Amino acid sequence: MNTENAESDFDLIVLGGGPGGSTLSTLVAMQGHKVLLLERERFPRHQLGESLLPATIHGICPLLGVKEEVERAGFPRKRGGTFRWGATPTPWTFTFGKVPDSPTGYAYQVERARFDKILLDNARRKGVDVREERVVTDSIIEGDRVVGVRYTDPQGGEHVARAPFVADAEGHRGRFFQLCGERVYSKFFQNVALYAYFENGKRLPPPNSGNILCAAFNEGWFWYIPLTDKLTSVGAVIAKEHADKLMKDGNERAFNAWTESCPIIKEYLASATRVTTGMYGEYRVRKDYSYCNTRFWRPGLVLLGDAACFIDPIFSSGVHLATYSAVLAARSINTRLRGELDEAWVFEEFELRYRREFGNFYQFLAAFYDMHQDKQSYFWSARKILNTTEKANEAFVRLVAGLSQEDEPLFNGGDGYFEAREGIGQWFQGMVAREGEGADEPAEVPSFDKSLFDPDQFMMGFTSEIAQLQLQALYGKNRPSESPLFAGGLVPTPDGMHWREGQR
Repeated sequence: MNTENAESDFDLIVLGGGPGGSTLSTLVAMQGHKVLLLERERFPRHQLGESLLPATIHGICPLLGVKEEVERAGFPRKRGGTFRWGATPTPWTFTFGKVPDSPTGYAYQVERARFDKILLDNARRKGVDVREERVVTDSIIEGDRVVGVRYTDPQGGEHVARAPFVADAEGHRGRFFQLCGERVYSKFFQNVALYAYFENGKRLPPPNSGNILCAAFNEGWFWYIPLTDKLTSVGAVIAKEHADKLMKDGNERAFNAWTESCPIIKEYLASATRVTTGMYGEYRVRKDYSYCNTRFWRPGLVLLGDAACFIDPIFSSGVHLATYSAVLAARSINTRLRGELDEAWVFEEFELRYRREFGNFYQFLAAFYDMHQDKQSYFWSARKILNTTEKANEAFVRLVAGLSQEDEPLFNGGDGYFEAREGIGQWFQGMVAREGEGADEPAEVPSFDKSLFDPDQFMMGFTSEIAQLQLQALYGKNRPSESPLFAGGLVPTPDGMHWREGQR
C-alpha cells in the first residue's frame, strides 16, 4: 500500500524545511496535530544565512528542544559584530550583552547545511511527516480558501494533500505569495551579493574571533563569517547598478577587484584559498532586493520568513525573522485547530506582529546604512536618509514604517517620514563612538523632534519581542504575563503556543 497516497489529510501542510518551516511544523506537531512538511531538496544542502542572533539560539531553540544539540555541534560562538563602517577608520565592535555567556550574550555562526538538518531531524522526532525531494506544483483552492496542494515525488508521481492550513516557508523562490496580494520592492535596499567560501583566512583577535566582520568599501560592503576554524563565508554586497561588472568581468575577476578595494578583507584573505569542490565550491550570486508582501495571509494560507518579506543581510536578521514568524503562525494555527477565537483575529495578530518586527529591522538598517560617510560613492550617497530613492516608493514605506512602533504616527505620505529621521545616521555613529572599541571621540549627536521620532525609545522597542521569546524559553509558564501590542490585540498563552484575549 502506498502510504503517501493513503495519508492525504492533515491539520497543517508546510512547504519548505528550512528554519521557518521546521519551527512551525514542530510547534504545531507538539500540540498533537497532524503535520506534513514538503521539502524540494534532500538535506543537508547549501543555504545562505549563516550568522545567527541570540533570539534564535536562546529563544526559539529551547522551545523546539534542540538548544543542547546546537550547543554540542561545535559552531563558532558569536559575541556580536565587528565593523569597519561609518566615519571611524578603526574597526569597532558591538556585543550582544555585557556578560558574554548570559542568555542574551552570544549566538553562533553556523553551517546552514548542518544547522537546518538539526532542525528538520528534530521535526521528524516530534512527529512531523517530513517528505524530502517533493516539489509542490500547485495550490488547491475552494471558494476563497486554500485547502491543500499538489506535489510530485522523486519518481515523478503526482500527489494531493489537504489540510485546513497551508504555510509557505519556501523563501524568496516560493510562488504562493501571489495568493496573498502583491510583492512590493524597496528602492533603498536593492543590492546584489556575490559570495564564495575560503579556507585558512585570518580571524579577528580573541575574544571576538567568532564575530561576523562587516567592512564597507566604495561600491558596497563585505561580510566575513567564520564557520569553522578553517572555513569562512565571504560575500560582497553591491548596488544593482554595479551588477553589470559580473556579466562583463565574470564572478572571479569581479570578486577579486572588490577585494582589492577593501583593505581589511584583502588582508584577511591574503593567505586564504577559495574552496572549489563540494557544496561550497563555487561563486554564488543572490539578488538581495528587499521586498514586503501587501498581505501575509489569506484563509487557509500563511506566509513565513522570506516568503512574506526580506530586508538585507547586514544584521543577520533572516533566520530570526523566519523562526519568529513561525512562532507567531504556530500560535494562530494551534488556536484555530482547537476551535478557539476568530480566524481573522488570530491571523491579523500574526501579521501585525510580524510586520512590526520587519519594520523595526527596516528602520534600524536604514539608520545603519546612513551612518557611512563616503559622500563620493554612488552606493553610499544613494543610501543617505534624505537622498534615498525610497521617498518615491510610498507603497513600500507605508507597508513597513507605520507599524514599527505603536506610539509612532502612521506614515502619511510625502517626505515627513524621512525628514523626521534626518541625522539618525550621525546619531547612531555617536552611539558607536561612545560604546565601540577603539573609536574616536563621539561627534555631536543631533536632537530629534520626539513627537515624530524618538531614537532612544525606538531602540528600546526594537528588542521587546526578542526579550519575550527569551523569557518564554527561560521561565516557561511562569514567565511574566504580557500586554497586547495593539488595541484589541491578543497575547500568548502562558505556554506560548496559543493566543488568548489580552487586557491593556
